[in-house]
Amino acid sequence: MADCRRVRLLALLLSLSSCMYFTQGLKAPSNSNDNLPDNADALRNQGGPLQEGKLAAVAGASSPRRGSGWKLAEEEACREDLARLCPKHSWNNNLAVLECLQDRKELLWNYKLNLTTDPKFESVAVEVCKSTITEIKECAAEERGKGYLMSCLVDHRINITEYQCNQYITKMATIVFSDYRLICGFMDKCKDDINALHCGSINTGEKDVHSQGEVIACLEKGLVSEAEDQAGHYVIKDDCKKAIMRVAELSSDDFHLDRHLFFACRDDRERFCENTPAGEGRVYKCLFNHKFEESMSGKCREALSTRQKLIVQDYKVSYSLAKACKQDLRKYRCNVDTTLPRGREAKLSYLLLCLESAVHRGRSVSGECQGEMLDYRRMLMEDYSLSPEIVLHCRGEIDTHCSGLHHKGRTLHCLMRVSRDKGIMDNLCQKALQTLIQETDPGADYRIDRALNEACESVIQTACKHIRNGDPMILSCLMEHLYTDKMVEDCEHRLLELQYFISRDWKLDPILYRKCQNDAARICHTHGWNETSEFMPPGAVFSCLYRHAYRTEEQGRRLSRDCKTEVQRILHQRALDVKLDPDLQRRCMTDLGKWCSEKTEPGQELECLQDHLEDLGSDCRDVVGNLTELESEDIQIEALLIRACEPVIQSHCHEVADNQIDTGDLMECLVLNKHQKEMNEKCIVGVTHFQLIQMKDFRFSYKFKMACKEDVLKLCPNIKKKVDVVICLSTMVRNDTLQEVKDQRVSMKCRRQLRVEELEMSEDIRLDPELYDSCRQDIKDHCQNVAFGNAQVIECLKDNKKHLNQRCHQKLFKLQETEMMDPELDFQLMRVCKQMIRRFCSESDPKNMLLCLKQNKNSELMDPKCKQMITKRQITQNTDYRLNPVLRKACKADIPKFCQQVLSKARDDTELEGQVISCLKLKYADQRLSPDCEDQIRVILQESALDYRLDPQLQLQCSEEIPRLCAEEVAAQEQTGQVEECLKVNLLKLKHEGCKKEVLNILKESKADIFVDPVLHTACALDIKHQCAAIPPGRGRQMSCLMEALQDKRVRLQPECKKRLQDRIDMWSYAAKVAPAEGFSDLAGQVLSSPAKNYILSMMSMCVVLLFLMGLLCGRITKRVTQELKDR
Repeated sequence: MADCRRVRLLALLLSLSSCMYFTQGLKAPSNSNDNLPDNADALRNQGGPLQEGKLAAVAGASSPRRGSGWKLAEEEACREDLARLCPKHSWNNNLAVLECLQDRKELLWNYKLNLTTDPKFESVAVEVCKSTITEIKECAAEERGKGYLMSCLVDHRINITEYQCNQYITKMATIVFSDYRLICGFMDKCKDDINALHCGSINTGEKDVHSQGEVIACLEKGLVSEAEDQAGHYVIKDDCKKAIMRVAELSSDDFHLDRHLFFACRDDRERFCENTPAGEGRVYKCLFNHKFEESMSGKCREALSTRQKLIVQDYKVSYSLAKACKQDLRKYRCNVDTTLPRGREAKLSYLLLCLESAVHRGRSVSGECQGEMLDYRRMLMEDYSLSPEIVLHCRGEIDTHCSGLHHKGRTLHCLMRVSRDKGIMDNLCQKALQTLIQETDPGADYRIDRALNEACESVIQTACKHIRNGDPMILSCLMEHLYTDKMVEDCEHRLLELQYFISRDWKLDPILYRKCQNDAARICHTHGWNETSEFMPPGAVFSCLYRHAYRTEEQGRRLSRDCKTEVQRILHQRALDVKLDPDLQRRCMTDLGKWCSEKTEPGQELECLQDHLEDLGSDCRDVVGNLTELESEDIQIEALLIRACEPVIQSHCHEVADNQIDTGDLMECLVLNKHQKEMNEKCIVGVTHFQLIQMKDFRFSYKFKMACKEDVLKLCPNIKKKVDVVICLSTMVRNDTLQEVKDQRVSMKCRRQLRVEELEMSEDIRLDPELYDSCRQDIKDHCQNVAFGNAQVIECLKDNKKHLNQRCHQKLFKLQETEMMDPELDFQLMRVCKQMIRRFCSESDPKNMLLCLKQNKNSELMDPKCKQMITKRQITQNTDYRLNPVLRKACKADIPKFCQQVLSKARDDTELEGQVISCLKLKYADQRLSPDCEDQIRVILQESALDYRLDPQLQLQCSEEIPRLCAEEVAAQEQTGQVEECLKVNLLKLKHEGCKKEVLNILKESKADIFVDPVLHTACALDIKHQCAAIPPGRGRQMSCLMEALQDKRVRLQPECKKRLQDRIDMWSYAAKVAPAEGFSDLAGQVLSSPAKNYILSMMSMCVVLLFLMGLLCGRITKRVTQELKDR
């Protein structure tokens, strides 16, 4: 073996020490600082005494000028230091004195140097370690007489099982490590570096500035400084670097061998590790665990940090880690990667990554090795200074934002927070942090992150107590309780800081990696992928996985069930915070600052981006659109929304939530149950927001997209907004239905889903963006205190339609026209009358729902609120014939024929205030309408006769007269025709000409049918039954019957009927005076509708005959005169 790897003449030293023990019969002191047994005693007990002759010879050869009883304590040069520094009971033991004084004086140096230069001591080592040398072939082959044999035994001391030999070597190695000049080749290799770094003297006779242990410590610090690229650092030669690391490695077994650390931490060892035995690196680990205790001395903490930094550079500097993981490193070939730079495989980070990769892939790693890995991963997370890349690249960020937070991982979490919240971190620092998180892998065991562990301990004990301690699912459990009552603020911050980095590398979630590694290889082409040799960026792998998570079988390859479940879990977590989605944050950084800087509450940033979708940059718009499209398919990704809606899901949607398979049924269920009592405000806001976002693009509504995608591409190309697509498709459906097309253009499945979308849109005015934009100012002016939802704002606008601006009025009229054609779209009507529809109209066609309700309006079982709503819709219908589809169809020919003058003055999208219906009423009185139209007008007349509000022209013209003359009747709200009767009785008191004309028209209409005069019909109901039972109603026939009965003295009518009839005759007579016929046709109509038409027609006939006779007579006279003139 080469000199550079050996402790050259250690055998001589060990042999001499053995000789001293056995010739003097002395024992080394056994104190708390040195818990090693006496080697001489051990040799006596285990293998018997050595030959006295050999020992004497060795002692004589070693010290020619002193006898075998010579003691260091007797030397004058040592006496003062010995008394001052060493306990008295150790004075008789030269070995104990050496360990106590070490490098204090030149005498000790010469003594130790003499011990290590006599080859005769090697023979003693051969005697003590005879069987061990035979077992270790490398040592057996070493050349004898040069100290190489003992150096080889030191190298292989881990494998020495022979008790005598093991204790012998362990005890005596401390002497060599007390002075770097005694270590084989060390001084030759590091001579220049020692002088350059001013670490001490290399000359034997000179007094060193530092102790010999501190010289090595100085070199180690120089090595660390170079690794951290500190300002003004010195570059140590490669040979010296190897020598330094070799010394650190050889001293890893027992902390006594690291002289600088041993003296720096003597008191701390007593304080924290009193009961920890030396050997196998146990004291090192104990001190590491107490490094950040307040009572730990600064010198010891500094020495411990230096040793930890050496371990980071070479894992073999940790005895326990190298021993525990030796077999696993060989098994998984972690130290034979030829593709890596020379020496990188020795780094702690590479060991951790390689073995973590094996664990994540489900391979077996010994529990002892995993335990050691856990300790060192925790060590790296606790102290950022152990990672040279962090120190080098994050120096500015630490000075600016994180100074004074060194302990317990606080600096690392501070850097994570800076990266997450401020986004101003240097790329190299960001990369260094990401690399450290990958090396420590806290996602596999939260306990590695001490700051997180301490912050979240209470949450874990309450919310996650059902999960085994250290299980990777603990982090997922914490994420599930993020923003809940069980979460505490400090835990929330630490958790999000860590998740920010875990979310950027899918490998850092061990469950996701284990479940999806085969899918990643199969679908995303990551064959041969591992943690240290990446063919694909980690972010790209997860993007690939989630793109395939929601594919149908027709769309191609899909993820396995287990992998898909994990991808969904990650998506649910990312939805909690936009910063947990790396792609979204990267593409939308500018837009977040521009539009959403004030949105700081959980979930608000994504909602803000969705609200400003049209304003976003193209990259950001694409990623937000894709995420929204994904949410429409699986709304459970919106974890905050699902959490807010838990009560209503449990009550109304639990079956859908439990069995949802990529269909969007859960959101549809939430929308349908949006106004249930279990629905809270947060859930309503969330569901409504999602509905509003869906309006921006039809792709955001999964069920609508799947049902109508082909129809949209074929019939409505280039249309993106959902509301426009719905209007486009519904218009085609309506036109095809009206034209009775056999094969409709819109497919059946699309028509069904289109119906669902139309019903949802009717619930909230904001779901109709065009109407909402047109009426925004009117909503502010007239409906400011009205809540959105339940179509309340739309209803408010209907109530105030006379005060709306023209654009809003037109849009509202269009909406009402649609609702009247399809009452199911009238959300308020369907909501208020829901029970009545079930009672009276369960078998009716949905298109005729309002007609059915009107027919049952006066039933005793009718709910008052529903009755009131029906009346409101009747009033609306009577304002314009276009709002009454049945009337419009029945009077299709009559309206242009008789009411063209009204139509020519009308404007599109504005009510005609009942003018067309009033026109048709007059023609009804003249009996000139078609039968179908006449039937519809009769119904309108009967309804408006009972309730004056259903006659818009009467209400408009008599708005002042009714309160003045009929206030009591209005207050009664009996809706039995009393208000109209009041106006008829007070006809002479009416001052407004328009009102008077409307009342006269009512009187004229009542002549045509007694049913349109409810007061008269009620009074004469019994007489009609007795006197006019055989006469069919309509065309004034029953009215004529009653008038004839009134004139017939043989018939006795009911007094009330007789009185009412006489009043009507007087009213008609007055009407004839004040409202003469406006034309011949009007006159003819009045005559034909008059009860005295027979008398009038007789008189007219007599006049005609008379005129005829006069014409004959006058004709003969004029003829005679004309003849006489001709004769002349």
